[in-house]
Amino acid sequence: MGGATVVAMSQGAVSVEVRGILPANSGCAVFIGNEEKVFVIQVEHNMGAVIGMFLNNTPKERPLTHDLIGHLLDGFGIKLLRVVITELKNSTYFARLILEQENELGRKLVEVDARPSDCLALAAHYKSPVYEEAELFAEVEDMSEVLAQIQEDGRLGRMCGGEEFDGQKVVGLRTEFPFHLPVGVRSDGRRITR
Repeated sequence: MGGATVVAMSQGAVSVEVRGILPANSGCAVFIGNEEKVFVIQVEHNMGAVIGMFLNNTPKERPLTHDLIGHLLDGFGIKLLRVVITELKNSTYFARLILEQENELGRKLVEVDARPSDCLALAAHYKSPVYEEAELFAEVEDMSEVLAQIQEDGRLGRMCGGEEFDGQKVVGLRTEFPFHLPVGVRSDGRRITR
């Protein structure tokens, strides 16, 4: 299932976007979705930070790996058309980069298997759209209420009001940034109930 193949866009894809990034048990919980539903993908801490930096256009002292990949794509005239989160197997999400190169020889579309975290970082870097296969979107647990609770009347709302939790306090909150608070999420994206 690895590598690159020539591809056409699946008709059964749902448009989604990153809705929030929170530190979780062993990494970061990236909340992804739309107005209908939000689901969670667990990523490494550093990848959560990288995705957040690209979403916020945070300047970097030196290029990160995803900046380097972007420079290579740009150098060869390759565009990231979209990212598609394709499946969930054994608590692991899979995703594809849909790339386009157009030159004197013609136009070529290529689909490359990649980790969702890398796909999300590159999509944020290029401001490219993100999709999820419709069948997968229908199957994932809706975490909209959890996200809303954290954002509004949960810890984030109370922390914005000046309360401190586990030694953490919100200082200088900027609402356009992804928020970062601990939340219990398993590797398969389901909530941990306490």
